Amino acid sequence: MFPNRVLLDRATELRRVLFSQDEDLLAEANHRQRERIPFAGVVYAHQLHVSIGTCVRDLELIARVADPEDLADRVEYLPL
Repeated sequence: MFPNRVLLDRATELRRVLFSQDEDLLAEANHRQRERIPFAGVVYAHQLHVSIGTCVRDLELIARVADPEDLADRVEYLPL
């Protein structure tokens, strides 16, 4: 298992936004925002509060309307 910082670094290198339900990854993204450390972006959904169907619907919407640059250094929360 890779540490969250490694996952965010790799996603940033590839210009890929990460989707996660992991609170530790969310904490790493929030840390990077506070410290102004660039990252590709994170879309977060709480495991118990957002259904899989809602996640799929909202992720599809994000994929259709957003460019990776739009989500850089941001955390988006589902549901939208």
